[in-house]
Amino acid sequence: MSKFMLGRKAGMTQIFDEAGKVIPVTVIACGPVTVISKKTMEKDGYQAIQVAYEEVKENKLNKPQKGQFEKAQTATFRNLAEFRVDDLDQYEIGQEINLADMFQVGDAVDVRGKSKGKGFQGNVKRHGQKGGLEAHGSKYHRRVGSMGSSATPSRVRKGKKMPGQMGNKMISVLNLDVAFVDGERNILAVKGAIPGSNGNLVTITDSVKVNKVAKA
Repeated sequence: MSKFMLGRKAGMTQIFDEAGKVIPVTVIACGPVTVISKKTMEKDGYQAIQVAYEEVKENKLNKPQKGQFEKAQTATFRNLAEFRVDDLDQYEIGQEINLADMFQVGDAVDVRGKSKGKGFQGNVKRHGQKGGLEAHGSKYHRRVGSMGSSATPSRVRKGKKMPGQMGNKMISVLNLDVAFVDGERNILAVKGAIPGSNGNLVTITDSVKVNKVAKA
C-alpha cells in the first residue's frame, strides 16, 4: 500500500527514546485528507488519486476549483495533491484518510516542501565561497571570481556558480525515520529537519530509497 499525507510544519523539538537518548524531531500537523478524484490509466495515462487538505470557505475559491468539489460532492478545501497508488480500488471518492491509517513509528518517509526564501544573494552566501582579501585596498571582498577559461572556450561555462535567487524552491529530504505518531491529534514527528519555516505545507510519502532496496 502506498503511504502519503499532507501537513504543515509545526516546529522542531526533542524527544527521548527508551534508552534516554535525545532525538531532535520536526513536528508536523497532518491531515486528514479527503479523496476527491481518481486518475486511471485508460483516461489519464497514469494511476493516482487526488486528495484535498484543509477545509476552506467556498467564497475563497474560483469557479474551476469549486467545480472539482461539486463533482466529488465533498466540502471545499484549500490544498490539492496527487499521489501515485498501486490499487485504486482501495479508495473511494469522498473517503477520509487519517494519519493513523498511513504511518507508524519506525517507518521511513520522504518529506517535500518549499525552502525559506533568502532573496537575491551573492556567491559567498549562496554557494559558500570564500571571498577575497579583507584588506582596505583589495576592492574584491565578496565579488565573483574568474568567469571564463581564457581563449578556450572563450565563454562562461554552463553551471557556473553565480549570484541569484536563493531559496524559495521545492526541496525533498529523503529517508527520515518516523519517531512519533498521534492519530487522535493528527501529529507526526520525524527525526531531523524538513524544508521551510513553521506553517509551511509539506507532503509526506513512503521513502523511495527504502522501497527500491526492498523490491531488489
